[in-house]
Amino acid sequence: MSTSSAFNDEKGGSSSVGEPEYGHDPASGGIFSSDYKRHDDLKEMLDSNKDSLKLEAMKRIVAMIARGKNASDLFPAVVKNVACKNIEVKKLVYVYLVRYAEEQQDLALLSISTFQRGLKDPNQLIRASALRVLSSIRVTIIVPIMMLAIKEAASDMSPYVRKTAAHAIPKLYSLDPEQKDQLIEVIEKLLADKTTLVAGSVVMAFEEVCPERIDLIHKNYRKLCNLLIDVEEWGQVVIINMLTRYARTQFLNPNINESLLEEGGGGDKKFYASDEDEDEDEEKDKKAEAVTMAKRKPYVMDPDHRLLLRNTKPLLQSRNAAVVMAVAQLYFHLAPKAEVGVIAKALVRLLRSHSEVQYVVLQNVATMTIKRRGMFEPYLKSFYIRSTDPTQIKILKLEVLTNLANETNISTILREFQTYIKSMDKDFVAATIQAIGRCATNIGEVRDTCLNGLVQLLSNRDELVVAESVVVIKKLLQMQPEKHSDIIKHMAKLTDNIQVPMARASILWLIGEYCEHVPKIAPDVLRKMAKSFTNEEDIVKLQIINLAAKLYLTNSKQTKLLTQYVLNLAKYDQNYDIRDRARFIRQLIVPTEKSGALSKYAKKLFLALKPAPVLESPFKDRDHFQLGSLSHLLNAKAGGYQELPDWPEAAPDPSVRNVEVKESVPEWTKCSSREKRKEKKVEKPFYSDSEGESGATESADSESDSASGSESGSEDSRSGSESDESKEASESEEEEEEDLKTKKNKEKPLKKPVQESESEQSSEEEVRKPERKSKQSKSDSESESESESESESSESESEDSEDSEPELKKKKKGAPSKPAFKATKKDNKKEKKEMSLLDLDDFEPAPSPQVTPVNSFLSNSLVTDLEGLSLSDSALMPATIAPSSALKSYELLHRITGEGLSVEYCFSRQPFITDANMVAVQVHFTNNSTSDTKSLHMEDVKLQSGMRVKEFPEIELLPAGETATAVMGIDFCDSTQTANFQLCTHTRKFFVSIQPPVGELMRPFFMTENEFKKEQGQLMGMNEITEKLILDVKCRNEHAIVQKVTTAANLSRVPCGSDKECRFAGRTVTSSSLVLVTVATKDQGAAQLTVNCEKMVIGTMLVKDILLALTQ
Repeated sequence: MSTSSAFNDEKGGSSSVGEPEYGHDPASGGIFSSDYKRHDDLKEMLDSNKDSLKLEAMKRIVAMIARGKNASDLFPAVVKNVACKNIEVKKLVYVYLVRYAEEQQDLALLSISTFQRGLKDPNQLIRASALRVLSSIRVTIIVPIMMLAIKEAASDMSPYVRKTAAHAIPKLYSLDPEQKDQLIEVIEKLLADKTTLVAGSVVMAFEEVCPERIDLIHKNYRKLCNLLIDVEEWGQVVIINMLTRYARTQFLNPNINESLLEEGGGGDKKFYASDEDEDEDEEKDKKAEAVTMAKRKPYVMDPDHRLLLRNTKPLLQSRNAAVVMAVAQLYFHLAPKAEVGVIAKALVRLLRSHSEVQYVVLQNVATMTIKRRGMFEPYLKSFYIRSTDPTQIKILKLEVLTNLANETNISTILREFQTYIKSMDKDFVAATIQAIGRCATNIGEVRDTCLNGLVQLLSNRDELVVAESVVVIKKLLQMQPEKHSDIIKHMAKLTDNIQVPMARASILWLIGEYCEHVPKIAPDVLRKMAKSFTNEEDIVKLQIINLAAKLYLTNSKQTKLLTQYVLNLAKYDQNYDIRDRARFIRQLIVPTEKSGALSKYAKKLFLALKPAPVLESPFKDRDHFQLGSLSHLLNAKAGGYQELPDWPEAAPDPSVRNVEVKESVPEWTKCSSREKRKEKKVEKPFYSDSEGESGATESADSESDSASGSESGSEDSRSGSESDESKEASESEEEEEEDLKTKKNKEKPLKKPVQESESEQSSEEEVRKPERKSKQSKSDSESESESESESESSESESEDSEDSEPELKKKKKGAPSKPAFKATKKDNKKEKKEMSLLDLDDFEPAPSPQVTPVNSFLSNSLVTDLEGLSLSDSALMPATIAPSSALKSYELLHRITGEGLSVEYCFSRQPFITDANMVAVQVHFTNNSTSDTKSLHMEDVKLQSGMRVKEFPEIELLPAGETATAVMGIDFCDSTQTANFQLCTHTRKFFVSIQPPVGELMRPFFMTENEFKKEQGQLMGMNEITEKLILDVKCRNEHAIVQKVTTAANLSRVPCGSDKECRFAGRTVTSSSLVLVTVATKDQGAAQLTVNCEKMVIGTMLVKDILLALTQ
């Protein structure tokens, strides 16, 4: 340790072994001292026999390299230790060699045999480091050795070594491009690797060596899509960019029909189109439209295209800005228009990052807003400028705000611009004024407002503001000069004050161009300008000459001498441009004997009608570069940039992506993988092939089986039953068809009274009960029947009892409102059983799940909704509907707690007449006691903020054994919070609460299929929740799905052209927020549930309720 301490003393610090080395203070004079001694000490430590000293020396050397110091003179001493047996030393030696092997190639070559031995080392880190050093020695002699090492490493057991082999491939390719064919074989082998560690690196090698060999990707496409979520962040960026280009060559344009319409549908009239051309344009439009309609075919998205979109979507939540940007560009270039909106929120989130990230993101957003303005409009305020933003960020945000401006938000944006003009940042102020000009050009309604605002800026103290305003006003005035002669006069007066050359030139050009509108002022301006001609800037002088020429042609009496004077001054000017212009204009306008043929047309040449300039965004044509690329940022093709291919006209063969090995294609082997899993009973991997994407908000587009989110335990437990169902799907479908036929036959004679039809239905249900309950234990049901006198029962027993006899429960609830039900009694045994079940249910707080009969989900508001179903007309007559028995009842007050008074409530799904924003709640009172109940009313209502209650009218008398019904209204504020109140009689007060299921917070809303699709397209991203599910065996036909969904939620059916889809629509009662539900069925009972809702919380809860209804 003596050498180490000597080294420390010499360094001038008292740091112990292992502490970092700190630089000297430059003022100490150490900057001039030589450091050969220190390196001598390091060399001594490296030559030592002690591994601890070698390790200490290597740590110090690597620390020097990290601080940017040159340690190349230590190369011979370090390279000797490459054969050291201590692994820690060896690792650091390899770190050093990777850094300096390229500079000291001759010395590195001497140790090449050691590196080759290192490739066989049992430690994977040493093998990888040896390969890294070997590939860093850039000498063509060792190319064969490198090639052999890469091939061996590509077959290594360790994925880390295989990853290093992938990194070495581009190095070898740049050293010797002739090795390309052999390297492609290695890339092909590594592309088939199933580990996430290798995927990103090998795709990078593919991009460097053979990006044109797209055939190598075909077989690995689905695997890369599925692995994407687990690859490291920079690998994700590389893979996403590669897959973007791949998808552009293999799939059809999802917006093909829209783009055809845009091309052929004949857009607006050209900006400067004359009126005579209109008829021709109309004929062309009609022809083009016919051609477009002939071209149009219904677009069906390739499942692999959908797989890519679905598996990249969760990455929008990545912490790495580059990953989010890569996914955003992928969606922009590949996704259907309706789905691109999901990227907006993610990109807006990145605006909270560092200014460098903001700059890149805003560049891309500015390009996106030109074509897809709508998706960023909701986030307008995120682009407001902060005083702390750097100038380039301010200007980009200004660009985005200008692109987003439309008739609805222009007033807000102009108010913002007014504030920006007061900024101290002159470049930013100038850009703001230009932005105001662009808004005025694009939106005709605010043109006059903008002009007036800009004219007011002409009196600003800041000369730059005035100058920029003049330039913009000049462009705006060109559109309607005859209306604004006052502004031209006002600007003519400014020539005395404004000194900025560009502004002076703009004013002179305006006066010359529209001199006929200001005939008195124009000659006077020329007089003033002639005085100061010699002192003006060149750009102003040229405009003075132009003004003189135009006035000479229109008003030669007053300006002839002035023009000659100006031309004479210009003749001897120092600038040759001005001398040439003067000579040319004199010959053109002043008639002489030598005048050519052109002088006749001088007036037409000078005073020709000039089109107004079109103020366009500088980002208009940038989208031909791939978004997120350096070329897009620079707006110029950078080295190594690969063009984004055009969409193919016909889709290439999708079968090229099919892989023979079944396990690697989860989407096509759903059943087989499940059966295998069941047979082997192995634990599922973290991202299994057969599970659905879990998490309501993240599983947006889940159609295939690969999961992108984390698993939940409930999915594990459910997987067994899912596999059973998938096996028995074909059998159950046949049974359903037979059931449906028998049901239809039974439903034809539905002109009987409701009681009979319901009792038939209930008996039919009871016949089916044993089939459903075959797996339940008999002991449970026995213990339930015996526990008549017990005051408490377990939850499991009460749930079983509810499942086993829901019809009896329903009868009990229906009895008070429909006395006819009492006539249809069962035998004594049934009655006894009913009593026992009621007693069991006495203390069950949760309402029992009912098995609703076929017509039980009908309500008056849904009658028109069910015309497409196989129900006879009689079932649709409002008179035959019994809402009290058809709707699910909930217990408000139990008869034991209420001392003989039992109260139930149901949501009648009828509009509440007093207030449309309230949910109608039907309350049903039954007096089971022997005495009369008086003065039934509500008191002490306790509600969450915003909620309201309309109390039911007081019931003065409820005789013993009688029933009464009242209706109350509750505004739940679109939430499932409880309404708490006291239910009072003449003697007692009972604390009760009403909590609505989320499905009762909405009312049906009728819309067409097109309206549905349009609204659905606007509710994408965070407003869309998608879940995949396996339908219950009895719920695999359209009729059953409609029944289940409309029972779970008060929605109306939307007509749909596809028999594989059921659509429903509604609006929330309080805020009228739209709720759209789609159930898309697939083979073997699989289905996808999509809920689009403006209120995300309601959407999330509704998904759970409908899932429960469809899977039970």
